Amino acid sequence: MEQSLVKFYQTGTFTVGNRLLATDQRSEQSSVERKNSLNSGHRACQGCGEALGARYAIDAAMAATNGQLIAANATGCLEVFSTPYPETSWQMPWIHSLFGNTAAVATGIAAAMKAKGRSDVRVVAQGGDGGTTDIGFGCLSGMFERNDDVLYICYDNEAYMNTGVQRSSATPPAARTATTMSVGEHPGNEFGQGKNVPQIAMAHEIPYVATATVADLRDLEYKVKKAMGIRGARYIHIFVPCPLGWGAPSNDTIKLSRLAVESGVFPVFEAERGEVTGVLKIRRQVPIEDYLKPQKRFAHLFGKSPDVATIARLQARADRNIRRFGLLT
Repeated sequence: MEQSLVKFYQTGTFTVGNRLLATDQRSEQSSVERKNSLNSGHRACQGCGEALGARYAIDAAMAATNGQLIAANATGCLEVFSTPYPETSWQMPWIHSLFGNTAAVATGIAAAMKAKGRSDVRVVAQGGDGGTTDIGFGCLSGMFERNDDVLYICYDNEAYMNTGVQRSSATPPAARTATTMSVGEHPGNEFGQGKNVPQIAMAHEIPYVATATVADLRDLEYKVKKAMGIRGARYIHIFVPCPLGWGAPSNDTIKLSRLAVESGVFPVFEAERGEVTGVLKIRRQVPIEDYLKPQKRFAHLFGKSPDVATIARLQARADRNIRRFGLLT
């Protein structure tokens, strides 16, 4: 008897809304044609924002390239929970790179495809904030400078979550990690450190730079598909809360993503050749406290004697983002 593969489909994200839309307007995950590139069976934590972001991003890239896609993946949470040897949840050509050379490996793959005359095969590099903003930053800048035909996706959960929640250069000020001050007048990460990789990517004047969050998955899909329609170096920075590392309930992942946007902590925008071309407007800015309080990594700011000065500094940073990108409607 001939065996046949059985594929299981969910009814769709935002189910009711998708049913009211024409088939070609529905989200990729609600389509029976979706690739399920990151399939079930992985070992991500409950409520993992990175697993959600990767599932949507890579399926959108697969759809945009008719399945002709190869991914290079840095060491980190995404690699560890999706490929515990000898198993894998990836249903696509997928290469595990070292922690710091993902962009270089992806560049090599793109060069190999060019040499073979396979212009139809596209390449995605992906990693967390540690492998992107820190360890792999040199290779990433080189990829930008050469304008290699690679889409690099950073899943930013703001620390090295896989190895014990250590600080990265994407960790926000005042956030507690395993390697920041736990006691003292102002515990948590220091102000004036870190780097803003989306703006650094813009400074390279590459063809396309965008930010996105798992709170707006249609926006995420749109940006990935748009990026795959462009040749040259592209960069998408996706905000993905980590319930374990942030000390937040697993059912607050989407809520925290939305509050990060509405408070101004994480501006959502698009840029082409170094110029901002579009922003996600905020109807009403929410106070920074609404975003900070649900997270235990900021609990020290709201004790018996709230650290009003530090909260005010964090609010000022969010306000600066609002002004810089013109986020208020």
